[in-house]
Amino acid sequence: MTTAPDTEFDSNARAGLLLIAATVCALAISNSGLAGTYNQLLTAEFAIRLESWVLSKPLLLWINDGLMAVFFLFVGLEIKRECLQGALSSLRLAALPLAAALGGMLVPALIYLAFNADDAVARRGWAIPTATDIAFALGILALLGSRVPTGLKVLLTAVAVIDDLGAIVIIALFYTEDLSTTMLLAALGGVGVLFILSRLRVRNLGIYLVVGAAIWLAVLKSGVHATLAGVVVALFIPSNLQGREHESPLLVLEHALQPWVIYAIVPVFAFANAGVALTGISWDAFPVDAAAGIAIGLLVGKPAGIFVAAWLAVKSGMASLPPATNWGLVLGLAVLCGIGFTMSLFIGTLAFEHQGQAFSAAVRLGVLAGSLVSGITGFMLLKFLLRRQTA
Repeated sequence: MTTAPDTEFDSNARAGLLLIAATVCALAISNSGLAGTYNQLLTAEFAIRLESWVLSKPLLLWINDGLMAVFFLFVGLEIKRECLQGALSSLRLAALPLAAALGGMLVPALIYLAFNADDAVARRGWAIPTATDIAFALGILALLGSRVPTGLKVLLTAVAVIDDLGAIVIIALFYTEDLSTTMLLAALGGVGVLFILSRLRVRNLGIYLVVGAAIWLAVLKSGVHATLAGVVVALFIPSNLQGREHESPLLVLEHALQPWVIYAIVPVFAFANAGVALTGISWDAFPVDAAAGIAIGLLVGKPAGIFVAAWLAVKSGMASLPPATNWGLVLGLAVLCGIGFTMSLFIGTLAFEHQGQAFSAAVRLGVLAGSLVSGITGFMLLKFLLRRQTA
């Protein structure tokens, strides 16, 4: 998840702390006497009824399929804004973050596959360590104060935007099964309506959101993961970025969603998905290689892929370093990108949806361990480098 690097810097610090609190609460509750209540709450069925039509799902799936669709709508709006008028608005500006993000997705995936080459089930999780949680990463960067160069914030934001886009493509291509042609056609019909609305320059956000809700429902029933509907809707929201801010439906919706996403939806997702009961795990059947592949992919693969790809892009003349930054700061940023958390947990729920508690625990432990060590290491490294640079 990305935000404007300067004006929203403090909010990311608060959001990061809130995410940490939600994660700690989930871990504490799932290993206490309240674990039964926690699990009962997440598995409780909630239904929407319209006469004879019923949509019923456990609370956990309402969070992962419903609330996260709003999260992806927000992500889609940010991607569109950055492509139109931001760090990705030209090939020259996009070259460095694009190279860094691609390297940061490729190397962790290869490390994970190296750990799990002989296990066909575990290999499904190859994409888990490819993601970066921007709320945590920018939150930690914000804790370092005004010494952080603006160019470093912009680079981190741009890398995360491309990272999110990569995760969206991965989910669409590799974690979609049992397709319903009828529901897919219905979803495409909704997309056609959005296209017509955008061509007619309709600016009423309510109309787009109503059509978007219908697309979400059709995608939910189609077999494609429902969260992708949020991204599709975002691409058709009118931008008008050249005018005043309040005249841009894209910016109006993005600003309206931002506090709900970073202060409610993402912490709720973390609370629902980060809980792992260590006492209930059968350690004999525990997929150690899957957990290790995730943790090392995030801790080693992410920074190695980002740093090497960025270095090659600059040395080849394709890109240049942002102002007031150096390779040490880029390395610190690359280590921070090893904080996978939200998107990594989300991909993990898709990869091992039907594999039981052992794989679920492996995903959570691997993501938490890799993200925690990456966050602490990145913070300490950047703090040392910024202090030395200031001195």
